[in-house]
Formats: sequence, structure tokens, C-alpha cells
Amino acid sequence: MSVLNWVHLLETLMLICFGAAWPLSILKSWRARTARGKSLGFLTVILLGYTAGIAKVYLVDGFQGFLLIPYAINFILVGTETALYFRNTRLDRQSERESGTRDRDGA
Repeated sequence: MSVLNWVHLLETLMLICFGAAWPLSILKSWRARTARGKSLGFLTVILLGYTAGIAKVYLVDGFQGFLLIPYAINFILVGTETALYFRNTRLDRQSERESGTRDRDGA
């Protein structure tokens, strides 16, 4: 097996391992309905990294690069997590407004 094949194999393994964590994180965010403990900066950096990976594969292998698939899947998963971050941030603000109204009303 050539060095280039090993590089692709190891990169694929890395993407699979990273990608395995995102569905669980998405499920947790969906159920928790809060953005507490999440970082938009972190998610943005991850999206930027996957974008760079997609660009690298395209520049090296073109659209025939099989690594485009795991990069694209991971990008979509992190994009979903980012969308949930915004949803949950809105839910957090709504909850804070409602609890503030209840506190002022003495309820």
C-alpha cells in the first residue's frame, strides 16, 4: 500500500471518528432545547475546517475524490448543530422573558 493510500485511509478514519460524535450532539441539543454549554465560535471553526478539507480534496482529486463524501456529511451535521444552536438560543431568550414576566407578576 502506497503512502498516498495510507494518507487517504487515515484521513477517512479521522473523518468517520469525528463524524460519529455529531449525531449524538445533535440529538442532545434537540432534546435539551437550550444553547447553554454550546459555543458558536467553536462550531464556526469546525465548519471552517471542514470547508478547508473539502477545498483540499477538490483541488487535489477534483469531484472524483471519495473524501468529499465524509467531509460533506460532517459539514452538514455541524451545520445542523449550528442551526440548533440558533434555535436553542431563541428558546433560551424566550424562556428568560417568560420567567422575568412571572417574577415581576409575583407568580
